[in-house]
Amino acid sequence: MKVSMALKVFRDYHKANLRKSTTAGYRCMLNLFEEFFGSKDFGSLSSEDLYHFLEMITEGTAKSTKGHRYSQLKALFNFIIMNYELDLANPLDTPLMRKTFRNPKTQPRKVIPKEIIDELIFNCKDLRDRLILELQAKCGARIGDVLKIRVKDIDGRRIIVRDPKSGKDNEVIFMPEQVANKLRTYIQEKELKEEDRVFNLSYTSALTMINAMGERVGIKLNPHDLRRHSATFASRNGVPIEIISKVLLRHQNLKTTQLYLGKVSDAEAIRWMDILHGE
Repeated sequence: MKVSMALKVFRDYHKANLRKSTTAGYRCMLNLFEEFFGSKDFGSLSSEDLYHFLEMITEGTAKSTKGHRYSQLKALFNFIIMNYELDLANPLDTPLMRKTFRNPKTQPRKVIPKEIIDELIFNCKDLRDRLILELQAKCGARIGDVLKIRVKDIDGRRIIVRDPKSGKDNEVIFMPEQVANKLRTYIQEKELKEEDRVFNLSYTSALTMINAMGERVGIKLNPHDLRRHSATFASRNGVPIEIISKVLLRHQNLKTTQLYLGKVSDAEAIRWMDILHGE
């Protein structure tokens, strides 16, 4: 099988089964791979060929980018080998390749205590800004999704997210009753129409606002910290991780959700043991 044919099969599979964002993420690497090896036999490519190719396309990039390109190329070879039952070991699966192009270890994510989040929200006098904070910190909404909300997307305690980051046609953000009531009040006060965006704010302006609020209480704060807080707070209050993943964060898999959850301290671990088994 020629490399060009293998790539066609791989691209067709992506187009039929994967999200557009995933397909787009592979595009650059696959185009370069075809440019260099398109006329060659797929099974003839050696570890040395692929090592030099990866070095060339990732020169000057971050370690995470090197690891990402390596993972993409390895996925291509695994797909073709498995689906065409080729008697071929994956040439990317070698100690040298894994060591050179491995992804950096993920650093533990900072989780802001609930008391500080509550203080941020309590001290926010502008209803628009408070709603943006609460939709992230209490409903797990992405800042990009919050800024896209139109009046017509709101249905009681549900917000329909159109063209979300996940690649689905739409997702649903669920709201606590008090947040839904405040949102309804805000829309009425602003006399917004069905097609109007609820928060007529750019991403840069929203980021500046959230950064400034963090400075007021002495912390560095970005929009994703609020979304991460929603997941950790739910987890610490006994909400099943499946609900956090599918309902609150709207992730495709649980592994992604687990990256959002803060590290459990020894004191908290002991507290939960007492809750579960204490007399």
